[in-house]
Amino acid sequence: MLKRTVLVLLFALPCCVLLSFAPKKQPQKTIKTIIVDAGHGIMDNGGHNGAKGSYSYEDEICLAISKQLVTELKDRFPEVKIVETRPTERIVALHRRAEIANENHGDLFLCIHVNAMPPIHHSEFTGYKKVTSYVGKGKKRRKVTKSVPQYRRWTTPNTTTKGAETYIWGAHKNDDKEVAMRENAPMLEEDNFKENYGDIDPNSPEFIALSLLKTKQYFKRSATLAGFVQDEFAKVGRVDGDVRQRGVGIWVLQATAMPSVLVETGYITNPGEEDYLNSKEGQRETALCVTNAVQTYIDWLQKQQQLGNNNVNIKNKNSGGTALNDTKNFLEMIERKEKKAL
Repeated sequence: MLKRTVLVLLFALPCCVLLSFAPKKQPQKTIKTIIVDAGHGIMDNGGHNGAKGSYSYEDEICLAISKQLVTELKDRFPEVKIVETRPTERIVALHRRAEIANENHGDLFLCIHVNAMPPIHHSEFTGYKKVTSYVGKGKKRRKVTKSVPQYRRWTTPNTTTKGAETYIWGAHKNDDKEVAMRENAPMLEEDNFKENYGDIDPNSPEFIALSLLKTKQYFKRSATLAGFVQDEFAKVGRVDGDVRQRGVGIWVLQATAMPSVLVETGYITNPGEEDYLNSKEGQRETALCVTNAVQTYIDWLQKQQQLGNNNVNIKNKNSGGTALNDTKNFLEMIERKEKKAL
């Protein structure tokens, strides 16, 4: 027995020595700062901002999921600095959110939102109503009576749409205009709008074009991260609403100088999803999906950098020529798609 113990110790000792000199795994350095943006917030008058469900509000859910996301990110990436643009229930101006992200030199911008569907409009023919009017002047003036169809109109909540979607800033999409205007509404309502944003229309074609040129260098990385987010949602059984481009609105995606995504975590107008988004389990699962996507993104980015892919060099000021070529190609692609759609 003693002989066997001595042999084990003699074998184990060299192994321990070798392990002590083995190179330790270095923490990843591709991502140093992540910005977490909880959408909307309580306004100065105490009112909620954003979509409303049957018993909850978008700003409350956004803050809860964002707080859980911060916890998951800090646990997974202790070496990464996590910055919150809205750490409390109070609303933060959209221009300030972008400033916070840029001032902290963020490497990723994760914006958390909750989706909603407008009510469904219905109409029902109820009969005709005789309407009398007069035409002509003077002696030619005469009375005209005609039957006008009458309709009863009403709306019902859209409670069936569900799923998670991830937006990036990109080509103009007309069907996103209503959503974009809703998201930018707080910005347009600010008292000092011109002081903070200048004399601009964030939904004008000119501003959209300038923003596209400014943010194109981050398009590939934003799109890649968005795809990873949607993959994670699909893995846990969420309905995959896909990656979508939003070319109007969403100031935080236009004004942040880093890869940026806006995650619509679910539909508050769907009773089942509203319950899910308000539950601790749903909030943690959502936060974990985004965290796992960030992990996959970091692994992908490190691999790209090891391969010497110039298209993903982080904030490389000397890669202007490549960025301009990419922008030109991307704009040409958008133009081809628009012509094809016409």
